[in-house]
Amino acid sequence: MTNPATRHILRVDASMRHDGSVTRQLTETLVDRLSSGDTAVRITRRDLADNPPAYIDEAWIGANFTDADARSDAQKAVLARSDALVAELQAADTLVIATPVYNFGIPAALKAWIDLIARARVTFKYTETGPVGLLTGKRAILVVASGGTRVGSEIDFATNYMKHVLGFIGIHDVEIIAADQLGQGADEKLAAAGEAIERLAA
Repeated sequence: MTNPATRHILRVDASMRHDGSVTRQLTETLVDRLSSGDTAVRITRRDLADNPPAYIDEAWIGANFTDADARSDAQKAVLARSDALVAELQAADTLVIATPVYNFGIPAALKAWIDLIARARVTFKYTETGPVGLLTGKRAILVVASGGTRVGSEIDFATNYMKHVLGFIGIHDVEIIAADQLGQGADEKLAAAGEAIERLAA
């Protein structure tokens, strides 16, 4: 059954593989179960392999820290991609991020996406008591796959980082579907991930 709060899903795929990608396969099943054929559910897909975000540079930083009403046309152009990615995130009720673990962390393209959407005064703000996330009331689901890294372990610098970043911008309702350590019994791990999807979407 579709969660009535799930009206707009933003799906972000971070695997650089298309064929044979475990996270893409699991996420396809997850999104299908979350929508349950409900045509009223809108799905936006952001594929970081097909259209990777550019890395931030000095021009981007200068534009970002210039007050919005004082930005030049050139600065607005520099921030255009970031503005579009932020708008996608703001519009979504549910965020599904599918990421493999590369060398104990997240893919570079996903880090570039984070750098473009984590913006002071837009997705978080600083207060006298510390930073406050502005993207509240949203749900996030991380679909994570790894060859040898156990999700949640001391060498997992991917999921722990993602949970922290999402909380930093105001998304504290974060669930994880893990198909980890696939090099040590893939069939069993994939079956467990499939069962987790069914429980989550029920």
